[in-house]
Amino acid sequence: MGSLFGKSKKKHESRVTEQDKAVLQLKMQRDKLKQYQKKITAKLENERQVAKQLLKDGKKDKAKLLLRKKKFQEGLLEKTDNQLDNLEKMVHDIEFAQVEMQVVEGLKRGNESLKKMHEILSIEDVEKIMDETQEAVEYQQEIDALLAGGLTDQDEEDVLAELDLIVQESLPEVTREEDIALPDVPSQDIEERKAKRERRQQEAMVAA
Repeated sequence: MGSLFGKSKKKHESRVTEQDKAVLQLKMQRDKLKQYQKKITAKLENERQVAKQLLKDGKKDKAKLLLRKKKFQEGLLEKTDNQLDNLEKMVHDIEFAQVEMQVVEGLKRGNESLKKMHEILSIEDVEKIMDETQEAVEYQQEIDALLAGGLTDQDEEDVLAELDLIVQESLPEVTREEDIALPDVPSQDIEERKAKRERRQQEAMVAA
């Protein structure tokens, strides 16, 4: 029962790499060296004060021996400075190498993605799409040109005249007979103008 209702524990892969462990270990060594330096520096200052006191007390030999010991420890302190520099440089080199690896891995994934995209869309497909797009643009430009410049002033007058005719035809018969204010529209002229307009449109289409 416990295996049925209990939560299964999945083992998560550790994201800590060997490089991370190495950097951590180097930083721990660096911190220990810094603590050692701090301790030695305090001890050297204390021994210097003790040497002063020995000189005051007339114990020159003991003061000299203590200063020799102090000089030896100063040499050790200088060596720890060099070791710290080496540790800092090594930490920097490892961290920079990790960044370089991440950049290379990112470039690798990017190249793989580009290859997959190129497999899906070839150069021929791109050229075909561009050609179709250009044809569609040119066709739309031709339509826009016809709509913009296809009607002359005479055509506009014909349109208005035909509109008046349609308005007259839509009025009741009694109203058309009684309304003397409305001018008579010559239907013959309208038909002739309409025929001329259609001929011009056909000529324009043939010329295009």
